[in-house]
Amino acid sequence: MLEVNQVSFRYPGVTTGWQFGFSVAPGQCVAVHGASGTGKSTLLNLIAGFLKPDAGSICWQGQAIHGLPPWQRPVSSVFQDHNLFEHLNVATNIGLGLHPGMKLTNDQKNLIEYNLDRTGLSGFGDRMPGELSGGQRQRIALVRAILRRQPVLLLDEPMTGLDPKARHTLRNLLLEEKARGVSLVLASHDEEDRKILADQVWNL
Repeated sequence: MLEVNQVSFRYPGVTTGWQFGFSVAPGQCVAVHGASGTGKSTLLNLIAGFLKPDAGSICWQGQAIHGLPPWQRPVSSVFQDHNLFEHLNVATNIGLGLHPGMKLTNDQKNLIEYNLDRTGLSGFGDRMPGELSGGQRQRIALVRAILRRQPVLLLDEPMTGLDPKARHTLRNLLLEEKARGVSLVLASHDEEDRKILADQVWNL
């Protein structure tokens, strides 16, 4: 279980801040809903380890993780800026999520091709991020995060820039992750995303 226990955070020089508290069981999704500036992205960055809480704790399966660096946390993230490496092709961007040295087995290479195909990006492995649309980049980022096989998946507006068909495909991928026991924390303005994916909605 992911537990966010009375976590507070305030940016330097800002008088007001936020306090967060909720839990997500394996195979469940919490959707975080609120207007821009209410702290949705801040919350995800705190869980991922890109920000340090001022107080409180973040735990996974009863063990505190808020003191760990991002790469040691049991978390994969998909943020709105995609975080793709512009000098690496699509297959390599995804492959780095499987092995940082790109020492991939044939099964892993086939897994990349399979997931490109199922997200409507068959044959895109050799393309560079600069050749992709925003929606295509978002799909690549999500495939990379899913294939890391971490028990917690953080999603910041993951359907941004996607057409209805792509949204349907990626929602199904995320439902499969839930069925596999992954805990999802979803920040989304889209009511349909929350309706389909979330087991509970937390309003900021």
